[in-house]
Amino acid sequence: MLNKLIPQLGRHALGYETDRRAFLFGATAVAGGLMVGLRTGPLAAATEKAADEAVNPLTGYIHITPDNKVTILSSQFEMGQGPLHGLATLAVEELGADWSQVEVRHAANNPKLYGNLAWGGTIQGTGGSTSIASSFDRYRQAGAVAREMLVAAAAASWGVPATEIIVSSGKLAHPSGKSAPFGEFAEKAATMPVPKDVKLKDSGDWTHIGDETLRRIDSGSKADGTHPFTIDIKLDGMLTAVMAHPPKFGAKVASVDKSEAMKVRGVVDVVEIPRGVAVVAEHMWAAIKGRDALKIDWDVSGTETRGSAEIMAEYRELAKQRPQAIARNEGDVAAALKSAAKVVEATYEFPYLAHAAMEPLNAVARMNADGTLEVWGGHQIPDVYQQISAEIAGISPDKVIMNVMATGGSFGRRAVSDGDVVAEAVSVAKAIGYKAPVKVQWTREEDMRAGRYRPAYVHAFKAGLDADGNLIAWQNHIVGQSIVAGTPFSGLIKDGVDGTSVEGASNIPYAIPNIEVGLTTTEVKVPVLWWRAVGSTHTAYAVESFLDEVAKAAGKDPYEFRMALLEKHPRHAGVLKLAAEKAGWGQKPPEGRFRGLAVHESFASYVAHVAEVSLEDGEPKVHKVTVAVDCGIPVNPDTIKAQMEGGTGFGLGSILAEELTLNSGEVEQSNYDTYTPLRIDAMPHVDVHIVPSTERPTGVGEPGVPSIGPAVANALASGTGRRIRVLPMSKSTGA
Repeated sequence: MLNKLIPQLGRHALGYETDRRAFLFGATAVAGGLMVGLRTGPLAAATEKAADEAVNPLTGYIHITPDNKVTILSSQFEMGQGPLHGLATLAVEELGADWSQVEVRHAANNPKLYGNLAWGGTIQGTGGSTSIASSFDRYRQAGAVAREMLVAAAAASWGVPATEIIVSSGKLAHPSGKSAPFGEFAEKAATMPVPKDVKLKDSGDWTHIGDETLRRIDSGSKADGTHPFTIDIKLDGMLTAVMAHPPKFGAKVASVDKSEAMKVRGVVDVVEIPRGVAVVAEHMWAAIKGRDALKIDWDVSGTETRGSAEIMAEYRELAKQRPQAIARNEGDVAAALKSAAKVVEATYEFPYLAHAAMEPLNAVARMNADGTLEVWGGHQIPDVYQQISAEIAGISPDKVIMNVMATGGSFGRRAVSDGDVVAEAVSVAKAIGYKAPVKVQWTREEDMRAGRYRPAYVHAFKAGLDADGNLIAWQNHIVGQSIVAGTPFSGLIKDGVDGTSVEGASNIPYAIPNIEVGLTTTEVKVPVLWWRAVGSTHTAYAVESFLDEVAKAAGKDPYEFRMALLEKHPRHAGVLKLAAEKAGWGQKPPEGRFRGLAVHESFASYVAHVAEVSLEDGEPKVHKVTVAVDCGIPVNPDTIKAQMEGGTGFGLGSILAEELTLNSGEVEQSNYDTYTPLRIDAMPHVDVHIVPSTERPTGVGEPGVPSIGPAVANALASGTGRRIRVLPMSKSTGA
């Protein structure tokens, strides 16, 4: 059934055009106010009848009440990247509200309203840096529709032409002196005809879009600790469950002795569910103590038993062979390499990585007296989890209410096709007979050891240079697991190529006459998943580091070498040039420091990094990073800068020290003491520069990650001659 629910997604389909006429508007009076919602053409009959139907009063985009409150309902999930603020900015820009009257809430339970247009519009979901891209038109149009209906209501009441009414700062005003806040006309506005077309502001009239001083709407509540997360949920009578997951991936419960666990004070029940054993208790501590007292025999037949060393050794051997599938093939690479004056070869290795978000996985499930099931959690793909919850509970999906909560980080971890912790919460609630609400809360150790991971990869390269140092051949063989094989997202695999494995490698922008990018997909029983910036987390490092090696072999400056190959890609060249200029490329860096650069496109946004690095006690120390980003129209410049800073730190941590390893198939790391994201004292100063643009906006949640790693590696190589090809840097001996 999920295969029907999840379309054959094109995760990077950001080139879609939205037709204003493709949006069908609806409005209704809700609690004495006005609710405005949109329906996209593919999801509702494009008829006058559909346009005139009232929107479900529990859904919509903008809700204005008589008390002058404006609520923006967000189709996108907040995990720190700022969509709630971004979507509110788009709506407020056209509506003319005052920020003091605005609040933003998550919305769900209606894919017809909230479907992600970048994913085909049939499913609600957040990911791939698509929040602003998929919302840019419809939230502005929702704001404009609400504005025009308020104006129409005021014009009718005041007996004046609508064209004479001015909307500003949450008020309606007329030159005659008449004035009123939005709330005064909210109820009457709901009775006005819904405009079939609305005029949006010209970009020159924007006051919020592009405002660098605009404070993020959720920053206050996050600063004072009042912003609610799933971990904070407390319902009357709620029980807490902690999971005992299999120690090896794919293991199953053979038998469980719960007698000692049931003796722990506060433990209410011990139940077996498909994903392991859950200890249900009155509070977290009792649940943990009960789990520790369990005696479980696991059936480990058919599980993964190899360690990281064995897996990577196999990958290295596979990389020496011909690829299973070809992702890109132009010219004749074999002939070009044979005729080359110089051939450069290198192999790069990347470990498994954990998402390691600050808030461990959790979800809450409650069966209500009316037969509806409510589920709270960081629902990154709520429609999928709604369907899964319904199947587990044995009820229809419309009986499942998904309450989307902000989460303390996801980085892709909560975008799963099997429901994961959501499925566990519903399963546990069902197993105890729905006698109480249940929160399933993973510990940090469970989050690390029972999670999904960025796959491990090996890249093997060959490049050919002619006698003049021109790059004439490029061969890249990638070996690693597929993220989507065997999942409802398998439609991303085309001709044997998982696009998430080769993105950032198969689409390199450099003008090389002979290119071959191949892929060998491995089968390992380690559960893998997209990780912030997905394939570009390894392809950018491999491609941009190896390109530096090639530039050195050609005897050319790495900046000049790239720019000569980017003549047909002005946006790549633009960010590279801007970052280089702002970083002082070509000028001597401070004593003892080295510079390196890299440029990469991911999710239709372009980012270049220049890193200034030194060695302290033999280890790399990153002092300063200059970033240039081109993400189209900069809707929220402060958010863009924050995401570039955060993405830089995230990517830096992944290449310096992060590594998830297996020993006989079991994960060795368990917490932040053994799996080490970037520490605050290692965070460099980050100088961000945004390219002015009139292109459609794209995303920034992921594109800040890929190019920092190779920029640091290239800086180290330029200053020390040490080329780090095995990550993380903390364990690599270089080459």
